[in-house]
This record gives sequence, C-alpha cells and structure tokens, in this order.
Amino acid sequence: MYSRPPFDPELAAILATYPQEVRELGWLGPADIPAYREMNATVPGGADAAALRRDGAVEIEERTVPGPAGAPEISLLIMRPTRGAGSRPCIYHIHGGGMISGNKWELSHVLAEWVDVLGIVGISVEYRLAPEHPHPAPVEDCYAGLAWVAANADELSIDPERLIIWGTSAGGGLAAATALLARDRGGPALAHQMLQAPMLDDRCRTPSSQELDGEGFWDRRANLTAWTCLLGQARGGPEVSPYAAPARAADLSGLPATYIDTGQVDTFRDESIDYAARLSRSGVPVELHVWPGAWHAFATAAPQAAISQLAIAARTAYLKRVLDY
Repeated sequence: MYSRPPFDPELAAILATYPQEVRELGWLGPADIPAYREMNATVPGGADAAALRRDGAVEIEERTVPGPAGAPEISLLIMRPTRGAGSRPCIYHIHGGGMISGNKWELSHVLAEWVDVLGIVGISVEYRLAPEHPHPAPVEDCYAGLAWVAANADELSIDPERLIIWGTSAGGGLAAATALLARDRGGPALAHQMLQAPMLDDRCRTPSSQELDGEGFWDRRANLTAWTCLLGQARGGPEVSPYAAPARAADLSGLPATYIDTGQVDTFRDESIDYAARLSRSGVPVELHVWPGAWHAFATAAPQAAISQLAIAARTAYLKRVLDY
C-alpha cells in the first residue's frame, strides 16, 4: 500500500462541497457507468451554443465524416474564427471520460476560447465508447477524424504543419495513442501533442494508481473498471497493444513535441511522469508539470482554485509559445 500526498487545501475544500453521490461516481464500478454517463452528458459551457460563439467571434459547425474502414461515420465539432483569413493552426481535441463516457462537447468552452483568443481552428471528435465498443474502436475513430482533418486542411483553412492533438484523461491517452498511430502509419504529421493527466497504462501497478481508494476523483477502482471495459480479460496481460495503452510502446522516438501535466494526487501521476521521461530519453522535446496537491481533472472541475488558475495559465502559455504568439 502507498500513502498519498495531501490535497491542496483549497481543492480539498471544493471537493468536500460536492454531493456524496457525485464524488462516489469518481470511484465507479461497472454498475455505475449509466449514472456516470448521465453526469457527463451535459458539460458546463458545452451545450450553450450562444456562449460558445463568444459574441459572434466563433463559428460552430457539426459535421459527419467517414469513420474507420467498415465502421460507422463519426461526428466532429468544428469551431473557426469569424475574423481574419488565411491558414491557421488547428487543435484537434479528444474528450475524456474513461473511454466509457463523454462527448465531443466536453471542454468545448476551452476550445472556443482558444479559437477566439489564439485564432486557431478547434475540432473535437466524437468516438465510440467502451464497453459496447472496446479497443480498437475508440482510437481508430480518433485517428480517422484526424486523417479527415488533415486531408481537408485547405477547405478548413488549416495549416497542416501546425496540427496539434490535445486530450485530457482518457482523451490524453487516446491522443498519445493516435500520435503513435500517426507516426507508424506515416501521417498525418503532428507538430505537438498536449496530454493532460493522460490515461496511459492498463497494468494499474504504479504507486499513484494504488494511492486513491474511495477518495479524490478517479480512484483505483474506477481506473480498473474503465480499462477492463476497454480491454476485457486482456487488461494487464502481455498482449495489450500500445495503441490501446501507450505506456506499452517500446519506442517513443519520432513523436511530436509534448506538453504533459498531471495533479500530484492523481491516479495517472506516475504514468504521466514516466511517459515524459521516456519521451525525453527518446529525443522528444517535453514540458512537464506536476501540480502539488491536485486531484484528477482539478482544472476543469474547480477552475476557480488558485492552483487551477496556474495550470490553465501554463497550458495557454505553452500554446502561445509554440504558435509564436
């Protein structure tokens, strides 16, 4: 057994205000998946199209595009600036939710802000969810969406040399896996990957993956539940693909420059740190942040906290730097 670090006092106080039934969904078992999906069905800012348009600065479109060969079509949320012209950077977003919940509207308010303030094109993909659609359905959907975006860069006013993939939690793991697929399939080329508290390792054996048990958010039980939904009996065994669990990848060379951040009191802390170290040893430029006392998804769930504000500012500063703003 391992002892967890203390929670940041402000984040601990915020977490204590959440209803018990909401906190318990962060420790979910298989029977809790329907309730977890219902909780994640409405994302703050996501369903409010008027707010997302930011007083007319952002154009919003939903488009259905081809999915993987032999699979259903996928839906993309496309947000573009209404001001200015010319080819723009693109941030391709993959939502979180343990690969068992969530939708393309998650964090759309963040993406819309970047479209407005940074002048990027923001695109978010809707992928099939486990357990109904286990690996490789989620990652193949994400890759198919990315391939479509790159193939239609001219129509979308996207600069294909400034294509960034971004994901949080399960979306971070899928972003890392999609980057591996893009490298191994010869494209699309990615300039950067942004992985926030990424879900990378199905083996669930790091100290941080054991530290939280019925506390914080996304504890060891929830993590085991989600990975088992994705992989079934193969979870933790020798045959798991790195495109399902990127921590399994033997070779991390040739991947795009990477931003990784994680909370210190996060189930994914150790696999995030290890992935950053291995990327560095493979010659990949890496920026890593470990936010003290922070639980999983803190910057999304408690953006008002001081530590959350620092994390949000660091993420935006990274984008401004790599986009030459």
